[in-house]
Formats: sequence, C-alpha cells, structure tokens
Amino acid sequence: MFDHIGFPVRDFGRSRAFYDQALAPLGYSVQMEVTAQETGGSAHAGYGADGHPKFWIGNGDVKGDRFHVAFAADNRATVDAFYKAAISAGGTDNGPPGIRPHYHPNYYGAFVLDPDGHNIEAVCHLAE
Repeated sequence: MFDHIGFPVRDFGRSRAFYDQALAPLGYSVQMEVTAQETGGSAHAGYGADGHPKFWIGNGDVKGDRFHVAFAADNRATVDAFYKAAISAGGTDNGPPGIRPHYHPNYYGAFVLDPDGHNIEAVCHLAE
C-alpha cells in the first residue's frame, strides 16, 4: 500500500544514530540522504535496503501524538536482535520480545520508544 513513510525528529543526529543501530539487525541502513539546502528546510535520511529508502526521518518539530511503526522481521531471533540494538542505542523499553497472542497466536514482537517517544516495533508472524 505505501511506497514510503516518514516523520519528524527533534534531534536529527541523535535519531540518525539511534536508527542506524536499531535497524541494522533488520537489514536496513541509510539508502539516501537529503540536505536541508536541498529540501529548503530540513535534513532527511531514508532507510531501506537495495537502494530503496522506505522509512524516512527528518529534522523537524515533533508535536502531539507520537507515531507507531512496525518493521517486519524474518524470524524471532531478528526481533530479539532489533530490541537489543535499539535499547543499546538509547531506546526505552515499551514491551520486550515475546508472543502477543491477543493479535494472533504467532505474533512475536518487541517495542521500543525512540528518542522522541515514537513507538518502534519489530514483528515476526511466523511460528518458530
């Protein structure tokens, strides 16, 4: 459905360092950067794989409610690695890795709040 998604972050450098580390276990890294001069306002970094940025952060004003983004993981070990990396990068626990049977019997996810309080998740839907 979506081609890409993005949201603002208060401290671009801090958030960039967080996402660089947190998304690495999922196989995602910065695929494209756009400077404030190029956008006429704020710097942006696009994360993805194979040259295709799908998830963007940009320096901006974070207002109101926070975002929730769930990244697909190939297996439960990758969810665990995401959680460990995100916490190590300064994220705040918002639900450790585990089964969430209220979603469905094989829903294995982990939730971390990024530096701006956005709820970032890695999830695997496979039985393991």
